[in-house]
Amino acid sequence: MRPSTLAEAVERVRAGVSQDVAMAEFVDSFLLAPDKDARFAAIEREPELSGNVRLDALVAAMAEYLAKQYRLGRVPAWTSQPRRCLDEPWFTTSSDSPAMREYLSVASPAEFRSHNIFTEERPLRRARSHLPYLSEAQAPSKLA
Repeated sequence: MRPSTLAEAVERVRAGVSQDVAMAEFVDSFLLAPDKDARFAAIEREPELSGNVRLDALVAAMAEYLAKQYRLGRVPAWTSQPRRCLDEPWFTTSSDSPAMREYLSVASPAEFRSHNIFTEERPLRRARSHLPYLSEAQAPSKLA
């Protein structure tokens, strides 16, 4: 079953589900949420620490990024806790080339960089990524 909250996604990873799968399923659930309140509810509860410092920082970066990207009006306070930031930089690419590291240092969204995570320009891109924007764009026409 697809996790409806980020905390549930972390619980699934702790139970043995692949991190990539659990996080992708969560992002899909987030994007399919009916409105901003439901989207905020999906990231509001702090996930338990997993014991994997990268995952713990990643979920904070994800929550902050989603809150800002989808203009939810607020960011969960738990995302700014020091334990949610890596001590050493993490470059999420499998390439160890200096050029790739330099690119990621510049391209990474601020929400990820602030957690010392360096990734692609649109890290949570999914096929459904346009849906929340589409619903908001269509909302005024429903009132007419």
